[in-house]
Amino acid sequence: MSIRQGTPPAQAPDPESEPYNIIPVHNLLADHPSLRFPEVRAAAASLRAVGNLRRPPYAQWRSHMDLLDWLALFFGFQYDNVRNQREHIVLHLANAQMRLNPPPDNIDTLDGAVLRKFRKKLLLNYTNWCSYLGKKSNIWISDHHRRDAAADQRRELLYVGLYLLIWGEAANLRFVPECLCYIFHNMAMELNKILEDYIDESTGQAVMPSVSGENAFLNCVVKPIYDTIRAEVEGSKNGTAPHSVWRNYDDINEYFWSKRCFEKLKWPLDVGSNFFVVTDSKSKHVGKTGFVEQRSFWNLFRSFDKLWIMLFLFLQAAIIVAWEEKEYPWQALEDRDVQVRVLTVFFTWTGLRFLQSVLDVGMQYSLVSRETMGLGVRMVCKSIAAACWIIVFGVFYGRIWSQRNHDRRWSAEADRRVMQFLWVALVFIIPELLAVTFFILPWIRNFMENSNWRIFYALSWWFQSRTFVGRGLREGLVDNVKYTLFWILVLSTKFAFSYFMLIKPMIVPSKALVKLDNVEYEWYQPFKNSNKMSVVLLWLPVVLIYLMDMQIWYSIYSSFWGALVGLLAHLGEIRNIQQLRLRFQFFASAIQFNLMPEEQMLNARGTLRSKFNDAIHRLKLRYGLGQPYKKLESNQIEATKFALIWNEIILIFREEDLISDCEVELLELPQNSWNVRVIRWPCFLLCNELLLALSQAKELIDAPDKWLWYKICKNEYRRCAVIEAYDCIKHLILAIIKTNTEEHSIVTVLFQEIDHSIQIEKFTKTFKTTALPQLHAKLIKLSELLNKPKKDTNQVVNTLQALYEIAIRDFFKEKRTTEQLMEDGLALRDPSSAAGLLFENAVGLPDPNDGSFYRQVRRLHTILTSRDSMQNIPVNLEARRRIAFFSNSLFMNIPHAPQVEKMMAFSVLTPYYSEEVLYSKEQLRTENEDGISTLYYLQTIYVDEWKNFMERMRREGIANDDEIWTTKLRELRLWASYRGQTLTRTVRGMMYYFRALKMLAFLDSASEMDIREGSQEVGSMMRDIGLDGLTSERSPSSRSLSRTSSCVNSLYKGHEVGTALMKYTYVVACQIYGTQKAKKDPHADEILYLMKTNEALRIAYVDEVSTGRDEKEYYSVLVKYDNQLEKEVEIYRIKLPGPLKLGEGKPENQNHAIIFTRGDAVQTIDMNQDNYFEEALKMRNLLEEYRRYYGIRKPTILGVREHVFTGSVSSLAWFMSAQETSFVTLGQRVLANPLKIRMHYGHPDVFDRFWFLTRGGISKASRVINISEDIFAGFNCTLRGGNVTHHEYIQVGKGRDVGFNQISMFEAKVASGNGEQVLSRDVYRLGHRLDFLRMLSFFYTTVGFFFNTMMVILTVYAFLWGRLYLALSGIEGSILGDDTSNRALGTVLNQQFIIQLGLFTALPMIVENSLEHGFLPAIWDFLTMQLQLSSVFYTFSMGTRTHYFGRTILHGGAKYRATGRGFVVQHKSFAENYRLYARSHFVKAIELGLILTVYAAYSPVAKDTFVYIAMSITSWFLVLSWFMAPFVFNPSGFDWLKTVDDFDDFMNWIWYRGSVFAKAEQSWERWWYEEQDHLRTTGVWGKLLEIILDLRFFFFQYGIVYQLGIADNSRSILVYLLSWIYVFLAFGIFIVIVYARVKYAAKDHIYYRLVQFLVIKLALLVIIALLEFTNFRFMDIFTSLLAFIPTGWGLILIAQVFRPLLQRTILWEIVVSVARLYDILFGVIVLTPVAVLSWFPGFQSMQTRILFNEAFSRGLRIFQIVTGKKKSKTDS
Repeated sequence: MSIRQGTPPAQAPDPESEPYNIIPVHNLLADHPSLRFPEVRAAAASLRAVGNLRRPPYAQWRSHMDLLDWLALFFGFQYDNVRNQREHIVLHLANAQMRLNPPPDNIDTLDGAVLRKFRKKLLLNYTNWCSYLGKKSNIWISDHHRRDAAADQRRELLYVGLYLLIWGEAANLRFVPECLCYIFHNMAMELNKILEDYIDESTGQAVMPSVSGENAFLNCVVKPIYDTIRAEVEGSKNGTAPHSVWRNYDDINEYFWSKRCFEKLKWPLDVGSNFFVVTDSKSKHVGKTGFVEQRSFWNLFRSFDKLWIMLFLFLQAAIIVAWEEKEYPWQALEDRDVQVRVLTVFFTWTGLRFLQSVLDVGMQYSLVSRETMGLGVRMVCKSIAAACWIIVFGVFYGRIWSQRNHDRRWSAEADRRVMQFLWVALVFIIPELLAVTFFILPWIRNFMENSNWRIFYALSWWFQSRTFVGRGLREGLVDNVKYTLFWILVLSTKFAFSYFMLIKPMIVPSKALVKLDNVEYEWYQPFKNSNKMSVVLLWLPVVLIYLMDMQIWYSIYSSFWGALVGLLAHLGEIRNIQQLRLRFQFFASAIQFNLMPEEQMLNARGTLRSKFNDAIHRLKLRYGLGQPYKKLESNQIEATKFALIWNEIILIFREEDLISDCEVELLELPQNSWNVRVIRWPCFLLCNELLLALSQAKELIDAPDKWLWYKICKNEYRRCAVIEAYDCIKHLILAIIKTNTEEHSIVTVLFQEIDHSIQIEKFTKTFKTTALPQLHAKLIKLSELLNKPKKDTNQVVNTLQALYEIAIRDFFKEKRTTEQLMEDGLALRDPSSAAGLLFENAVGLPDPNDGSFYRQVRRLHTILTSRDSMQNIPVNLEARRRIAFFSNSLFMNIPHAPQVEKMMAFSVLTPYYSEEVLYSKEQLRTENEDGISTLYYLQTIYVDEWKNFMERMRREGIANDDEIWTTKLRELRLWASYRGQTLTRTVRGMMYYFRALKMLAFLDSASEMDIREGSQEVGSMMRDIGLDGLTSERSPSSRSLSRTSSCVNSLYKGHEVGTALMKYTYVVACQIYGTQKAKKDPHADEILYLMKTNEALRIAYVDEVSTGRDEKEYYSVLVKYDNQLEKEVEIYRIKLPGPLKLGEGKPENQNHAIIFTRGDAVQTIDMNQDNYFEEALKMRNLLEEYRRYYGIRKPTILGVREHVFTGSVSSLAWFMSAQETSFVTLGQRVLANPLKIRMHYGHPDVFDRFWFLTRGGISKASRVINISEDIFAGFNCTLRGGNVTHHEYIQVGKGRDVGFNQISMFEAKVASGNGEQVLSRDVYRLGHRLDFLRMLSFFYTTVGFFFNTMMVILTVYAFLWGRLYLALSGIEGSILGDDTSNRALGTVLNQQFIIQLGLFTALPMIVENSLEHGFLPAIWDFLTMQLQLSSVFYTFSMGTRTHYFGRTILHGGAKYRATGRGFVVQHKSFAENYRLYARSHFVKAIELGLILTVYAAYSPVAKDTFVYIAMSITSWFLVLSWFMAPFVFNPSGFDWLKTVDDFDDFMNWIWYRGSVFAKAEQSWERWWYEEQDHLRTTGVWGKLLEIILDLRFFFFQYGIVYQLGIADNSRSILVYLLSWIYVFLAFGIFIVIVYARVKYAAKDHIYYRLVQFLVIKLALLVIIALLEFTNFRFMDIFTSLLAFIPTGWGLILIAQVFRPLLQRTILWEIVVSVARLYDILFGVIVLTPVAVLSWFPGFQSMQTRILFNEAFSRGLRIFQIVTGKKKSKTDS
């Protein structure tokens, strides 16, 4: 029995029979391919060297136990944790020793240097932590003078083992790395005492650890800290409580950044310490540590204060200078008055400093406690200092002007006072000057921050609080220069543009407005002679644009810079098959150079000379220079290796059904047979070449051989085609004529003559080239006859006779007589002896089953006949793209590949919850409301791939097509799943790594003979596959998922699998797999099937085991499929301290499985990704990047490029993938180089595993704040001194959302995540710790992008509200009367919105497209996108981002939104769209539309139609985009019948009166409450700001009531106050009717009708009375609606804020009822244009064409898909 059954490890199971993960470390005599490596045995043996260590006292010691068992028995680690880490350590040390260059002298023992290097890397974070806290490290090994080597090695292993055992069992504590350092520090001390035989003073016995016994570590160390974290999370009310009142993972971790952890926590852990006291208990406990996350927009200012200071100072200075109205700013600055006024920027600067210090106090006060008094003192001192500076500047500045006014000129004394002010200013900016100095000399700054000297700490105390992370982040000088140049460009453009285009044009109108008097106000104006409000409103949009336009300049410059970097990296040189053809002959050399390891010469790598040689070599490769790349003849081993790799890629394309059998024959590189003397290029390269050579021969009749051959040899493929065709014809004719016949000898002689004439260069002298076309025609006929299924020997004989006749009669220049022919052996010796015709009895055709022979004949026929240039082979666009990318990447700068044995090992980790694994039969057949099944949809989208699949199935033996639903059902399900975003697709892609490594391992170690023989064997196998199916003996199951039918597979010697297993493992973290198994969920069976078909796949899951009433135990379990036992076996089961999910789900899932990964690197792959075999071949090259320096650091994250594979599904998916592609390629490229600020964005990046596992893992998991968990890995990496690079020679596939609602949910999730990032400590620290320019890069590429998107929308708001104010107040009319030049004012302002539409999203896309596909295709794509209304889509997404980003910062409420990854072709109902977009888009669009309408009605400027259109066109575009996008991009969005149904459905939803448990999808009321959830969790400031924003709706009423006829041109405040009577009256009438309905509607219906009648009568009477006795006009009724409807909406919004107070009163019911009416009104407003367009004929088909155009262009019958008009059911 094992420990997990509750017995001590002494009774551990027999190690011989234990299941193992990758290698049986416990049984080194087992028959396992990996155990043949001496390094594995050496590593295992070193662990067993227990030597004379003191044995644990309370357990039986057994002979097979090793150092890890020793640690476990002393410290109480779990048995399976020990087994897991044993394999982990052995694998890592063995792999590290394999990589040693030169190899160690004794390969059977572990090399000390390998172990030492590993220990230093693993414990580097720990040693830094000790140094930071001023503690002595507890690693008692001297790196200088070595003592006993064996004892030292044992000690190193014990330290490494101890750390990994702690890490392996720490569960959720892996997110708190410095807490692990604390635990390790104390346990290492106890270990040292045991090793040094210390005596316990209290007992007099040898020292024992403070915790020991079974599971002691888990129960006594991990569990108390885990319980504290768990209690904090429970106190957070599922993350809804403010972040400032509970401790998240970061707070727990940062407690260990100060020495108080030693004083308070002690060791063994003192559970009574206030660290463990939880939030809800009464006693004082440790609160937030290091940082308090407060929800406020001020965070943007606090985190990036330097940026805002720069912007505000320039704005102030620019306005002061521009006010002088000189043409250029330097002209204005010549005036001393202006110079002195500019000095006021110092007031602004100190003011902003003061604001910053006050915000610090206001937000971070809860950090201050008795233990952290210094922090409080510093915050208060900073505020006082900032206030003092304001006073000092005020005094000195006042003295300047008092002197100037006293002297009435700029006297010497006044100038002296100016100088005094400047000296004071110099003192003020000394810190900034120091910062600039350190920026120029970055290494000084890094040294000061990284060294823990007290003097440096004292010097920097004032400027920043001391933290363990964020030190030494400066880059090297070269990188500094690069990103400085970039930002100088951006900033100079931005400031020039802002001054001349934004600020200067505003000065004249502003002055005019200020001077404007005698304004006839059209309302009650409290301040009669002041237009300050107008000036403010005029400037507001300009200032907003000024604050955000840097984003646009960044976007423009980064696009061009990214294109330049891409060009230099040789991206997009091979864009299509035509360009590949030109380079294909160098392609083999490129594969050899990049993918095959060279003979490793000692110390040769990395020298300048070797780098120079490499560069020259690549140049030759790229441009085909130098002789070696001209002719790759077939006898070269290089060509054969190339053929093996190329054919494997083509074969995998066939397996994936990207190409057909016929295309396989055209694309493959056949092995050398039939004695062909040249390399046999794929047919698609040789097409048409033979015909061109023939025409050359015909033209050059009299030319000598040399000249003709020279002309032919100009084209390499033509030369090869001619030689191959000749050799094949010769072999073919001799093969079909029986050998011992006279005819055979005649043909032989004929060919000998031809060969001889070629040899002596007399071919054209001997033969007529004019006869060649006749020979050509007959040879084509011969090959056609041989290719027919039924071979007609007579016709073959006839053709051979015809050939003979032409050759003898027409081909020879000199005619020969029959006698001469007989004499030369070219005719029958004895014509009379031949009973029949020549060749009649001599033809013997090979057996029809000889696949090899007939495949060659087919190839010959293709070469002879093809006139087509074969530009479109392969037909499939995806196959073409992949071949082009792969071939292009081999001409880029790739690191050299090491041998597989010497490469770095790596793992792939995929988190999975409950998404699709494999589509079921039902899912494929079930039809949606339009009658479309998923399979039908896929068949239509991937029409060529479906044909190829059916061709393959027929080859595999199905007789009729219906059999795919029976015998081939699994294949069909796989085919469909490989085209969706399923786990099966991801697993297949990731297992290509394993397949590629096996193949590369074979090529590394195979001798020339192996490869030669292999290539022949492979050739025959390829032929078998081509004709007779994929070999018929194999069972269907083995053939399906990971096809082992790989050609090269048959050649493996056995060790390849062992090598690949050592280097690669794939772990899928299926969190709930255990529950799925228990529930018999089909997902579990499908996951098991994946394990069964993929040897290197492991599944990690969390197992919940009930132990008693309501009690559960939780285990991390790893399982695999054992092929010998033919069942799933459990490898490890490690007990957890409690439930896994304390934070966000995905990072917790990754974290529990990361202990089962192996290797130096781990690639994070999401469940919607894919991989390609040809890319997997380059993985070992990519991992070599870890050895290179990028700047002053080696990489810790290798960024990898993505290809978004969902782009072809619809135009929406295309927009999304185009936007995404430019972000994941061009965007990331610029971030990595030159900006040095690339993070990790959930891409398939490769992490330096040991670096991250000691620093908190590959993502952060705190609830809500880390909702975008993956980007925090990048933040963490940068803050801890890592380095993120980006590499574009390798790509991984990525799926994206394809439906409009899915995309919007995704955008909402990302925007909310960015809103949370704004509050986070990581962003604050990066904003403060990075140098100024990198901080700019960081801001504009993360939260700044979302902030600036919001600013664009706010600008539209500010502009329109400003215009409305000017129009309704009457100021606009006065301006027009005063000065006509101001008519252009509006248009000047509105020009800025052009920016908002295009450049923001389009430019990076166009530039990246131009780079990779060419300029014209990029422009064409862009225009097509515009026609498909991409601008509408992008404008709509800006609204989504703005809404969710702003709401999250103000109120919180960010949550994970599952977007679903299906195919979207069904129509979404109006009610669903309304629920999703009512608050984020529709209401805002109605508001903006209302402003534009009122403005059009009341503005004198708008009377000029052109001016109104010019001013408002972009705003109307925004309004229409926000209204219409959800319907334009909704399948059948304008179908009249569906629109009618939608309206009914919407009204049913609004009036639904169902149960309390109704969901938001069923009941309006439930949805309405959910929509205000954020107001329940927001703070006081959030509520206050919400009320202030809602007050804007009352402005309509204020402005419009004065325009009503009934107001009688009065400007009294009474008009406005009286208008509120109308509001109360309307509410009163509503209440009366509602009351009457409730009381009478059911029983006394007649009374209800009577009340209605009386109300209507009364209303009519009032209207008639008003018309008669006042100036009330009938139009006033409609005008007043514009005034009072917004007021009502404003009141409802304010009532929602006060919901806690109102909910208990009768008022709340009225609020709910009125809100319902408003939603009906909004619904009708939104649905009206949709209904009108639906009513127009032809509009629906136009919309379908817009929505699915991309798919149309690929021959799609999509209209049938959407309307469901299927001609015949495919699945019947």
